[in-house]
Amino acid sequence: MNDNDKNYADFISTVSHELRTPLTSIRGFAQTMLASWDKIDDDNKKKFLKIIEDQSNRLINLVENMLSVTKLQSGKEILVFKETNLSPIINTAVSIVKNQYKNREFKIDINPKTPSILVDRDRFMQVMTNLIENAAKYSDENSTVTISAGYSQNCECVSVKVTDTGIGIAEEDYERIFTKFSRIDNPLTRKVQGSGLGLYITKNLVENMNGQITVNSSGKTTTFEVLFPVYNSETLAREKCRQ
Repeated sequence: MNDNDKNYADFISTVSHELRTPLTSIRGFAQTMLASWDKIDDDNKKKFLKIIEDQSNRLINLVENMLSVTKLQSGKEILVFKETNLSPIINTAVSIVKNQYKNREFKIDINPKTPSILVDRDRFMQVMTNLIENAAKYSDENSTVTISAGYSQNCECVSVKVTDTGIGIAEEDYERIFTKFSRIDNPLTRKVQGSGLGLYITKNLVENMNGQITVNSSGKTTTFEVLFPVYNSETLAREKCRQ
């Protein structure tokens, strides 16, 4: 079995497991509520419904990632570039992830003078949600995930950084983590479920929006940085010519 076949087999196994776990949870709690509705107090009803909601969201995220991979591979990903303010999207992405990772702290530090960027808003939301969720997933409980943004004079673009203190990433794995089906194999990552698609999708979306993504890790501190063009008449005209 070559590497591609092994990666695909591992991917199918992982996705099957990820589908089975939330589906089993949803079915179990739904059956319990249907069979014992009158015997369950209101607090437990709310608790069970919240679990069903969380597991449903987990399934939706997995399906969305699968659809994104299909579109990226077929070249059918259609992007609509618009002037986009970072703050509302980053705040929404944090709210989504925070609801799932309540034992993490999230710090948002966006320079108020940060200019708008030219991106597809829905895909930028997907990028930020993937990066923030990835940081929360692989960081320690009660640790802080920091999202910072501002204008970078070095590249004359907008920089967004997502930093966590978790398992860390070895330098030799920097490129590999952005490949399809890839996950770092160590005792810590084995405890965390994942399809190995999030960073692959994120990298492709960032680059399709004329951005760049890099990772830097030292000890337990890991920072993902994305760079996007500043919105102005020149960048807007360039995108109109491409469409």
